[in-house]
Amino acid sequence: MDANDSEFYKKIGFMCGIEIHQRLATAEKLFCSCPTAIPPATEKPAGSIRRHQRAVAGELGKIDLSAEYEEFKDREFTYNIYEDNACLVEIDEEPPHELNKDALCIAMAFAKSLKMEIIDEFQTMRKSVVDGSNPSAFQRTILIGLNGEITTEEGIKTKVMKLFLEEESSGIESSSQGSIVYNTDRLGIPLVEIDTDPFIPTPAAARSVALAIGTMLRVSGAVQRGIGTIRQDVNVSIRGGSRVEIKGMQELERMDKFIINEIARQQALLEIKDLLQNAHAKVHQNIDVTSVFADTKVKIIRNQLDKGGLVIGFRLEGFKGLLGKEVNPERRLGTEISDYAKVAGVNGILHSDENMDGYGFSKQELDKLHAALSLGDDDAFVIIAGSQSNAPKAASLARGRAQLCFDGVPLETRGVANIDLCTTRFLRPLPTGSRMYPETDVRPIVTSSEMLAKAERDAPDISAERASLKSQLHNDSLAASIMMSPRLGVYKRVVSSSKVDPALIANVLLQKFTELKRSGLDVDAIPEACIIKMFSRYADGAITKQGIDEILKAFSSGKADVDLIITERSLNRIKGADLLNLISSVSSEIQSKDAEEIRRAIMSRYRLNVDGSELNGLLSQFK
Repeated sequence: MDANDSEFYKKIGFMCGIEIHQRLATAEKLFCSCPTAIPPATEKPAGSIRRHQRAVAGELGKIDLSAEYEEFKDREFTYNIYEDNACLVEIDEEPPHELNKDALCIAMAFAKSLKMEIIDEFQTMRKSVVDGSNPSAFQRTILIGLNGEITTEEGIKTKVMKLFLEEESSGIESSSQGSIVYNTDRLGIPLVEIDTDPFIPTPAAARSVALAIGTMLRVSGAVQRGIGTIRQDVNVSIRGGSRVEIKGMQELERMDKFIINEIARQQALLEIKDLLQNAHAKVHQNIDVTSVFADTKVKIIRNQLDKGGLVIGFRLEGFKGLLGKEVNPERRLGTEISDYAKVAGVNGILHSDENMDGYGFSKQELDKLHAALSLGDDDAFVIIAGSQSNAPKAASLARGRAQLCFDGVPLETRGVANIDLCTTRFLRPLPTGSRMYPETDVRPIVTSSEMLAKAERDAPDISAERASLKSQLHNDSLAASIMMSPRLGVYKRVVSSSKVDPALIANVLLQKFTELKRSGLDVDAIPEACIIKMFSRYADGAITKQGIDEILKAFSSGKADVDLIITERSLNRIKGADLLNLISSVSSEIQSKDAEEIRRAIMSRYRLNVDGSELNGLLSQFK
């Protein structure tokens, strides 16, 4: 598929909307005075708490399907508490404090930049959270603005329907079957959620819209930077399909590929639906087939039976050949069904479209299985091996997913399955009911004229920023690249704190960082203060341009002291009189007064310490 072919996407009834979540760079969290700085990975938690979740009816008297599904998993949640970065508010043992006014002002400024109608009164709400990422099982959120718009660099105008100010969730420390460990250090950091309408015309346009919104956020200088500080969720559907939410896309350049693959997946599932209807297919009941495999040598099954486990199977009438049908690269209908079964704690499923000989099944075992499930020539089967408790659950989930094949595309929340192939996997059913209700512990805030005036003044102006960058860099292409870069904020702070040529700063942040990242170095982990100091040392004449490369390599390998790196790696610049003395010394050593010979000799040994322009100038004097 062509990511830009608007006629094709209109023809298939393509609908797409995006949600962008961005952490704000405030000093304190949204509803307490805990700092927003994340402690180093080496810091140990001061303690932890454990919780379980139970689905309860919402304000409309109904239980949300996704909450009910999470309860079914019966997982235990552990929350690590850090002494300086969390308090009783985070673990829901103390009422929230007053709303962070700095965060509110930033969110209002964003709303103004997006030409939104700002709400007259800000009412804090509780939004149910089903994945365990909040100890209270809800997230506080405030609607800030409605009915805005943004125009991309390509001229695509998109409506921005809502902007929320809310709390960040906990971060996952580790996950295993039946339990998840969360860190509460980031819990409660102010976050804005920006939602577009569902009428973005193409996958390429979706990426451009996300880029435009991200640029507006970076231009503000009021957002956090780095991996995990911004996340994109994408909602996708086609005619005859269903809305599917793809969670947590952090690599913007792959967004259109993920969307294209989701379209292909939905098309494949709709094709399967038609084939099943034509075949008058049917999903039959689960049957305990443990006795069939009493003497099996198939390791996947033997391991479970030796621990007292079960084997459950069910017949899929008219499904022959469809479980092996590809719905995405390296993913088949059987994979989709297996994802559901894995929720119950099994390793997956075995089905009839796989190579049974490869697993080591005997002909006798397969004949007995066919008889036990009453399989016909056009039928398929699924079998699941697991413990006494999880095998029946897994079989029910797998059978339920097989039943959903008759509906075509299930309403799902999906996560990244393979980042390189841009494919997704099932996480949980899409939330089905109202998830918000008023927070009674926080007073509403009435919007004042002073607050609106400040928001107007602070609103990020993309046009003005673009003009400023063009003026600084005298290169429209370079200005466009740095403006779209996640390192725009770093660039602006370096330019304001040193007298280094802006073009050099931009090229280092764009080209050198990209080169180092491709070579496997973690450039995203380099502290901003180190980058600023590095350029400051260059401005002072302490290092050369070539020395910058070496310092960046040292940064990305874990070192952070600029002056210590310069000393340890002998990067001090040789200049002025010292450089003249070096020229004389090298000239005598190689017994030549030829400027080019001297230049080659010096640069071969002192490439990192000598500036080529200065050397050429002094060589002309020396001659």
